[in-house]
Amino acid sequence: MTRESDDRPTIRERLEQLEREQLCPHATLSAESRGRARAAEPDPVRTCFQRDRDRIIHLCRAFRRLAHKTQVFIAPREDHLRTRLSHTLEVSQIGRTIAKALRLNEDLTEAIALGHDVGHTPFGHAGEWALDEVYRRFDPEAGFFHAEHSVRVLTVLEHDGRGLNLTAETLEGIAAHSKGAQDTDASLAPAGEFSLEAMVVRLADRIAYLNHDLDDCLRSGVLRLEDVPRECIEVLGERHSDRVGTMVEDVIACSDGRPELAMSERVTHAMDELKDFLFRRVYLGPPMLPAREQVFGIIERLFEHYMEHDKAYARDIGPVPGFTQMRARAVCDYVAGMTDRFARDRYVEYFLPSGYPQF
Repeated sequence: MTRESDDRPTIRERLEQLEREQLCPHATLSAESRGRARAAEPDPVRTCFQRDRDRIIHLCRAFRRLAHKTQVFIAPREDHLRTRLSHTLEVSQIGRTIAKALRLNEDLTEAIALGHDVGHTPFGHAGEWALDEVYRRFDPEAGFFHAEHSVRVLTVLEHDGRGLNLTAETLEGIAAHSKGAQDTDASLAPAGEFSLEAMVVRLADRIAYLNHDLDDCLRSGVLRLEDVPRECIEVLGERHSDRVGTMVEDVIACSDGRPELAMSERVTHAMDELKDFLFRRVYLGPPMLPAREQVFGIIERLFEHYMEHDKAYARDIGPVPGFTQMRARAVCDYVAGMTDRFARDRYVEYFLPSGYPQF
């Protein structure tokens, strides 16, 4: 693309100027990005955060594999239950809604949201816990956490080992996105440690999973609406759209014009009650126990097989390293990148040639 005149600003420069004029004082400006690990010529049309978003969508194979990774239900027979990819899209939509209302940088928010789970394992959180446990057996100094691995995927593993060369702001937001089972306050503070866009995605991630996981549980019959703590329903609403709306509107109302994110005590408490209920009844509860045990068996045996059998390692992963820690790191990367279907296929091939494991 050529410019008609050396004095005429590019579309990107116009967009950067619009950010300066329209975004709030606490927003992250693309023109002030700290840049990429490897210098790159600015795009004439897109800001640096728009380029990050596009690289994740168009170039990241791990992003595409999210369509075949579990959100909550392992090997579901219901076609409408969420996958890790649909979860990612819901986080992106919620994050952009909040960012737009607060006049933050929507493009940075979207890039962080789209990349936040590319390092997730097969089989949801059960797969993450299993991989962390077996990885530590071979390297006690190591461990697995999907937020950190998402950064590794985007900086080391993708694009034939070159990474996608994203901006520092996008990578920091992805690394900071998850607070696990901690209460909602942990997703709001401390102010100043991360960009507000990163904090928006961290909160949008929680809003998304609390609501869509409950919706999936109700749809599948694992839970009934009357099982949900009454306070959660009274404060947040009975319908999925009502609950999402309540949380998003509360964030916006309490955060508008402030240099930090905030929520009302009433809504925060109801969210934490819902989170604790889902952990107790679903994520760590009896309905998922049989599948969780099978997931641990699959992840553990695959990891051990690649650590102990050079032929399998060489066929599936590459030249066998000489050091245990290097081998364990490569096996962890490989297993984490598997989809649910691929992990089961490999397990069947190595351990159950007579048939698939039944979940």
